[in-house]
Amino acid sequence: MHRRVLAAVAAVALTLLAACTPDPEPAPEVTVTGEPGAMPDLEYEMPLTVEEPVVEVIWEGTGPELVEGLPVLVDYYAEAGGDGTVVGETFSGEPKPYLLTAEALGLDIFEALRGQQVGARVLHLVPPAEGQSAPTVAVFDLLPTRADGEPVEPREGIPTVELDEHGAPSITVPQAEPPAELVVQPLLRGDGPQVEPGQVITVQYTGVRWSDGSEFDSSWGPGKLPAPFPIGVGSVIEGWDTGLVEQTVGSQVLLVVPPSQGYGGTDNELAAETLVFVVDILAASGGPTEG
Repeated sequence: MHRRVLAAVAAVALTLLAACTPDPEPAPEVTVTGEPGAMPDLEYEMPLTVEEPVVEVIWEGTGPELVEGLPVLVDYYAEAGGDGTVVGETFSGEPKPYLLTAEALGLDIFEALRGQQVGARVLHLVPPAEGQSAPTVAVFDLLPTRADGEPVEPREGIPTVELDEHGAPSITVPQAEPPAELVVQPLLRGDGPQVEPGQVITVQYTGVRWSDGSEFDSSWGPGKLPAPFPIGVGSVIEGWDTGLVEQTVGSQVLLVVPPSQGYGGTDNELAAETLVFVVDILAASGGPTEG
C-alpha cells in the first residue's frame, strides 16, 4: 500500500511539473530570397532576438556530403540582427575555403554545416557572443571542392589521370618526349560560366614534372585548401593564362606546359622542365579586365 501511495504522489508531481514548464520560444522568422550564386536578401523584424542557435536549410544540396576535416568552399553573407548592418560577405569577391573543423570555423558554424551537401544554401542564426549586442544572421552557400563536369575523352599520348574518392588526381606521365607546344585537354567539362581575363579563379590543382613524374606542388592533401589565382593578367605562368581562360567553371583541365610557357628564362628550379598540371576550376570571381 505504501508503494502505491508513493507512485501516485510521484505521478501527480510529474504532471504538475509538466504543466508548469514553459513552452520553448519559437524560432525567429527570417525570410531568405535570392538566386543561387547571388547575394541573398534577408527580411526579419528588427531588432532580432535569438536565444539559441538556429539552422535552416533554404534549399537542399545535390552534391557530395561535406566531410569533417576536408575542405569546404563557401560564399557567405552575414548581418547583425540588431539593425541589419552587414558584418561580412564574399559574394562581391571570391569564395572562402576552410577546413570543416570546429577549430577552423568555430563550433557554431561547424555544427551548422556538418552533414550538409554541396549545393545547399543554409541560414544560420547565432545568439550574441560575449561583447556583442546583437545576434548574427548568416547565409552560407556550399560550393564544390572538386570539378563536377561531364567527362571528356582525352586525346592519345598525353598523361593519364586517376582520381581518388575525394577527387585528388594521380598523374602518370608517358615514356615519351614532351610536346614542344602547350597542350590543353579538358577532362571534365563544367556547365558554369567561361573564365575571363582579369577574374580570380579558385582552383584545386596538382603539378608534376614530365621528366620523372614527381609532384612539385598541389593544393590537395591533409590541411590544404583550394587556392585563388588572378588569371589572364600575367600573375601566373603563361601556360595557365593561355590554357585556363575561356574554360568553364566546374571543369577539370589537363595542361602540359613547355618551359617557354612555364618558368623558362627564370632562376626557378623548374625553368628547364615541361610541367603537367591537373586543374579543377571551382569558381571564377570578379569582372574581366577592361581594355
